[in-house]
Amino acid sequence: MKTFETLADLAACVGQEVAVSDWLTITQAQVNQFAQATGDHQWIHVDVDRARAGPFGEPIAHGFLTLSLLPVFFDSSFDIRHSGMGVNYGLNRVRFTAPVPVGSRLRARLTLLATEPIEHEGLQMTWSVVVEREGAAKPVCVAEALVRRYP
Repeated sequence: MKTFETLADLAACVGQEVAVSDWLTITQAQVNQFAQATGDHQWIHVDVDRARAGPFGEPIAHGFLTLSLLPVFFDSSFDIRHSGMGVNYGLNRVRFTAPVPVGSRLRARLTLLATEPIEHEGLQMTWSVVVEREGAAKPVCVAEALVRRYP
């Protein structure tokens, strides 16, 4: 995990890959809990037997489950010592480029694309987030995330 002292220290990294997150394993329990929370009970996610006979040969995670892990990836990648809080501000674009079979290990590559000062001495950051599946040739999710951090 990388550590930055201040928001300004992180802002100096615009244009660079700042960090790579820890690996995270996707479990069927997570997929089922996500289905419960969102009401998305599509069989390809929650019906293990039927999913084995489906197009991917096994159950896959919801795309939005993968996307909802972005905060976990950020938290496991870097820390800013003199920042009291951060909030998700939105997304400019998201693509789910490959399936995530249950049991997959995922991690994210975080590249800081841009920063701009905001109210209350905060910093808005635009991040390129590329979520990789261990052993896969292409990413499973590519997103441009907006995050606001405050001292």
